[in-house]
Amino acid sequence: MNANTPNPRFFALIPCAGNGSRAGTSGPKQYERVAGQPMIWHTLSAFAAVQRIARTLVVVAPGDGFFERNPSTSALVVACGGATRAASVAGGLRELRRAGATDNDWVLVHDAARCLVTPELIDRLIDACAEDEVGGLLAHPLPDTLKVAKEGRAVQTLPRDDKWVAQTPQMFRLGMLRHAMEHAGESDSVTDEASAIEAMGFRPLLVMSGASNFKVTFPEDFAMAEAVLRSMR
Repeated sequence: MNANTPNPRFFALIPCAGNGSRAGTSGPKQYERVAGQPMIWHTLSAFAAVQRIARTLVVVAPGDGFFERNPSTSALVVACGGATRAASVAGGLRELRRAGATDNDWVLVHDAARCLVTPELIDRLIDACAEDEVGGLLAHPLPDTLKVAKEGRAVQTLPRDDKWVAQTPQMFRLGMLRHAMEHAGESDSVTDEASAIEAMGFRPLLVMSGASNFKVTFPEDFAMAEAVLRSMR
């Protein structure tokens, strides 16, 4: 950056277009009530409490309608969701550009269903990555033994010393992430933003998080999220 480059800002991008098929819910899981309110409200509340976030953009599926029926959010909601997470993120990056974000600004991409994130974790990620050349993601060391399966049986045990569980937010410069997503295309190996950055030859920073920042994925996860949220209160 030269002297004429403005200080980068921090934007949040929340992909919220999935249908949550593994969660066993009648509709999108991000709108299921957990601890008294839709899951997405917990997620958005955490980002709203971080003063450094210039704006939060939520990507929903076309025809979603949830935010029209429940308009109590200051986030920018855009119906540009795609068939995959990567498509939704790519659409969200384009909408952030239209909203005034630049390639030099930071984007924190976060799962809508990762409703246990806290403002403290978001601030920790920003503090760790704001001066980094690449960016990074919240993660925590793998606590369990990791097995390779074949036909329903364990055939190999992998060393876990260098294994981490990836979480979100994942924080990268808008321009770098946009190029990485375009380069990745429809590759099945790109399962999150960090993997797209890695495919470009960069090494994202791992920022220590905790197991409580899990993504609600399966039916039993709702009760666990409920218990954690009520204990946090």
